[in-house]
Amino acid sequence: MSEDRQLTHINEKGYARMVSVTDKANTQRVAVAGGFIRMQPETLDAIGRGEMKKGDVIGVAQVAGIMGAKRTSDVIPMCHPLMLTGVDLDFEIQSDGIEIIATVKTTGKTGVEMEALMAVSTAALTLYDMCKAIDKKMVIERIELLAKRGGKSGDYTKEGYRGETAGQSKGD
Repeated sequence: MSEDRQLTHINEKGYARMVSVTDKANTQRVAVAGGFIRMQPETLDAIGRGEMKKGDVIGVAQVAGIMGAKRTSDVIPMCHPLMLTGVDLDFEIQSDGIEIIATVKTTGKTGVEMEALMAVSTAALTLYDMCKAIDKKMVIERIELLAKRGGKSGDYTKEGYRGETAGQSKGD
């Protein structure tokens, strides 16, 4: 591993640490993450018809994803608490499941990749929770960083990702 690509959450004695961002400049940061929850066609039909007993499945997952992004530092030990300036989730119902895309923004000293990944994870788990009574075969897949903008490490777009990039996300 090159010197500039070392694990940053490990101190010189090999113990876990929270990285200091004290001397870093505030910059605009954006991260886009995605994931997929595979489910039975009957489950998707029930969601589309609004027939789930627990209510508006997508609406609840939307709010849960936003809450998950806001609470990332409470769950992931080395994440800094951040003042998020925007969280948006999009859901695309497909023939075999639901694609989830989260875009998270801040102006700060550290990035929002973990917050975007947490938003997708929380939304997917909420979809699972709300649909598990009729579909126990659901599978949560491909939770991944799709794009990011800002910070010392620069911009990133996953190879093959053709959706909105972090630099072109809604509301920029």
